Amino acid sequence: MSSSSSIHSSPNRASRIKEKLEKELEPVELVIEDVSYQHAGHAGMKGRGTDEETHFNLKIVSKGFEGMNLVKRHRLVYDLLREELDSGLHALSIVSKTPSESTR
Repeated sequence: MSSSSSIHSSPNRASRIKEKLEKELEPVELVIEDVSYQHAGHAGMKGRGTDEETHFNLKIVSKGFEGMNLVKRHRLVYDLLREELDSGLHALSIVSKTPSESTR
């Protein structure tokens, strides 16, 4: 597993996302990329600072996705991150795979 140890304090959104996904999905691979800087000027970002964590690319490989189609996988991730989405996470690009799919 490429995941690091648990995070006890969650100073930023990326850390909170990581903590929630690791706890619930036990990923064998988890990559979280903050791409908020690429969206600083668009309409959904008006009035927000340039340092806010609002847009992320997420790659997650987990056995927890086995037997799920893509829509169900994404719904699961969105459900796990509902609190973040309700508190300023604006967009999430998700690549979700099972371990067998990631080796192809």
